[in-house]
Amino acid sequence: METLAMHISNGIINGPVAAIFAVLALAAMAFCVMRGRQDLDDRLAPMAGLVAAFIFAVQMLNFPIFTAGVSGHLLGGALAAMLVGPWVGALCVAVVLVVQALVFGDGGVAMLGLNITNMAVVGIAVAYLLIALLLRVLPRTTTGLAVTAFVAALVSVVVAAMGFVVQYWLGGTTDLGGNLAGLAGTMAVSHLFIGIGEGLITATTVVTVAKVRPDLVYALRALKPAAPATVPAVGGVR
Repeated sequence: METLAMHISNGIINGPVAAIFAVLALAAMAFCVMRGRQDLDDRLAPMAGLVAAFIFAVQMLNFPIFTAGVSGHLLGGALAAMLVGPWVGALCVAVVLVVQALVFGDGGVAMLGLNITNMAVVGIAVAYLLIALLLRVLPRTTTGLAVTAFVAALVSVVVAAMGFVVQYWLGGTTDLGGNLAGLAGTMAVSHLFIGIGEGLITATTVVTVAKVRPDLVYALRALKPAAPATVPAVGGVR
């Protein structure tokens, strides 16, 4: 494999495995549509369009990863999860991937199910779980929000890359000679650097939006701080 990128091209994974993940991706997107309807309002709907457009634009800007011989760009999972939530965020990323495949040939059309599973489903699921955890333990300051965005973006990129490794193990068309661990290591290291870049972009964007319009950051609205424990009244003392 000359390059290692998250956008899987046609022919890298065999047809049956690609078809299985296409069905899984379609089912996941249908579920996101049902859940996303509950979140959409006059505030979130235009924000979703802006997020999709921003992810699409930034993905056009590649930054080199010299040590790995690849280039990286924003995947957008953590950014979408923080700004518009996991359900609408997954739909935003999926729409970007579909347009890229159909219009720009970035990622094979037959591999759309694989790419959507990795970046729009697995990546966002991992990112939002980390966001939900970190926002409960970190202070909701600019620093806490930046750390949350950075860590969620970094980890989600690496986990999404490992999703490709699993898919290649299931149906890769090139025999690696039992060197699947080598592929996993290369993907993890290269996407660790990509994740650092994505983390910086995500943290900067989220903090900028939060400073101007904190009400537009879905994670701050939906993930409320844990309520303090109350001590029950005893013996008439309140």
